Amino acid sequence: MAMAQPPKAKAARASSNANTKAKTQMHRRSRTGCYTCRLRRKKCDEGTPMCTACKHLGLHCEYKRPIWWSNNDSRRQHKDDIKMIIKRKKLSEKASHTIQTSISSPPGLSHSLPTSATFSDPLDRTRSASIDSHFSFNFNSSPNAPEYNVYNPQLLPTHSDFMFNVSPYEIDIKTERQMFVDDVPTLKESTISTFSTYHPPPPPGTILPNYPMDGEWTEQIYQERRESLTEETQFDIELDENDQRLLEHFIQFVLPTIFPILETNQHGSVSSDLILPALQNNKGYLHCCLMIAAQHFKATMNIQSEEIDNDIMRHRHATILSLCEALNRDEDHKQILEATLSLIFFQCCVGRYDDSLPDIPWHQHFQAVSSLVQKLDLPRIVTDPTEQLAQTPFNMTLTAWIDIFGATMQGRAPTFAHIYREKHLSASNSSLGLRELMGCEDRVMYLISEIACLENLKREGMDEITLCTHVHSLGEQINLTENGDTSVKMPFNANGSLSPKQLSKNITSAFRLAARIYLCSLVPGFSPSQASCVGLVEKLTAVLQHIPSGPHGFDRSLAWVYLIGGSVSGATSTFRRFFSDRIAQLGDASNFGSFGGVVTLLHEVWQQVDSFQPSPSATGSTEVPYISWRDVMQMRGWDYLLV
Repeated sequence: MAMAQPPKAKAARASSNANTKAKTQMHRRSRTGCYTCRLRRKKCDEGTPMCTACKHLGLHCEYKRPIWWSNNDSRRQHKDDIKMIIKRKKLSEKASHTIQTSISSPPGLSHSLPTSATFSDPLDRTRSASIDSHFSFNFNSSPNAPEYNVYNPQLLPTHSDFMFNVSPYEIDIKTERQMFVDDVPTLKESTISTFSTYHPPPPPGTILPNYPMDGEWTEQIYQERRESLTEETQFDIELDENDQRLLEHFIQFVLPTIFPILETNQHGSVSSDLILPALQNNKGYLHCCLMIAAQHFKATMNIQSEEIDNDIMRHRHATILSLCEALNRDEDHKQILEATLSLIFFQCCVGRYDDSLPDIPWHQHFQAVSSLVQKLDLPRIVTDPTEQLAQTPFNMTLTAWIDIFGATMQGRAPTFAHIYREKHLSASNSSLGLRELMGCEDRVMYLISEIACLENLKREGMDEITLCTHVHSLGEQINLTENGDTSVKMPFNANGSLSPKQLSKNITSAFRLAARIYLCSLVPGFSPSQASCVGLVEKLTAVLQHIPSGPHGFDRSLAWVYLIGGSVSGATSTFRRFFSDRIAQLGDASNFGSFGGVVTLLHEVWQQVDSFQPSPSATGSTEVPYISWRDVMQMRGWDYLLV
């Protein structure tokens, strides 16, 4: 029998634990980089006596906590001083570069690309077996929520004594942190975060890049968007130190990349009007975003650790638990819907195809989405001509986008196909806001829905004559969407700024061509080597060349287009070379999210196609067979959404 410890021994041990915790926190803090890089929110290599970033920019590198760090005004002033130093250095470097290039111009542009030293092979990833052993999923329907029979309160284990003891949080005026060493308070700081996503135009006289596609202009806009998220709108959530870092990472690095096309149309209103309020008022949404932040941090930093996996699973569990509780109460349906949509769509932005952490498939989340959409009466609201809507509810727009492309992923009809068909046939009130959300005109999206319905009928046994008749009819309908100005050109104005209108034309043209390829693939006897298909792929490649590329371009919003076009491109197709160049320009960002899934899937499809040895037919032709990308996904056991 263990002997009871005296009170003094317990107190001594508690004090020792507190000291150890304090020292651990101080040690962790010392490894987060110099205070200059922390202020600039930049990754620090912690070089001594100066880190590389500070040394390159001529900044004062401080690892010891400076006086200005404790005061918000002093910190803001110090950041402004740093910006001025960096601006002067860049101007000096630009002037020097101008002098050098005026003497001897280089033969062409060059791009600095990531190397194997900065990012490992995506397939060379291991997963801690101890993580997988702690989680199991149960998809039994919940008797308390019959209308949403997808989630079960016991879906994820609680493990209240383990890592799923979710830290409590509350909405407050400010965030306060205090450190104790030997039970004595030594540090207390108050932090106020402010955000804004309005991007003012460049001041008169600004010298703009001669060739906007080199990424300089989009890089500048993206950087300004990120920095502006800390300057205007007050927004505070009190969390523990680890979750606070995740929240800051989400706002600074994930939020500006989620809806890039919508941002170009609405100048940040999606962040200020939708996402930031949801973070404050929707518990499930908050935990979802913290989970996404941890996934993004893991992917971009190429980190493989049990600690970051625990963060992902802890917030994944908290999200599902929050949704289950709300479903059982049968209330807050709008909040449940936006949190569930975020579980699906945000995963398409940051998820990794090779991440084996247990998760719920996207299509099971979408079952809950479809029930919630019906519960909120959104189908009637968006189709009733008597409803005076200034714009379609955002949740319905995002639902439609996921529904249509999710249907193409599974070879079935979209859940709300009847709504899209009614919208397509309607002379008025036909928009669901899809063009503003992701760039493709609604009419083209409705026809992609119809093609998915036709494929479903083909799988159910539609005869070939009827099938070909419908293919011809839908082809004519696609032609009708080309009425008006559909010209494709670089989407930049004379002053070098991005033109959202022209960008939408280009993106719509890309989706239209992908829809034609998708439709042609349903014709009996279809082969990618047929002249008509080869011509469509070449046209698609030409259109995609007019989409801004790189980490701050829009390629990641065109995952479905690249999938459809790439799946039928032959070994000698210009599409393959073009796609490889786009991957290189994206760098690390090409390894995660839907785009990363498309890259992996296309390489698998191409490997099978290129290894096929065709035999001449009776006519002497050697047509390459059509290997469906969906069959390849099923063969490999991949079940992810590519939108």
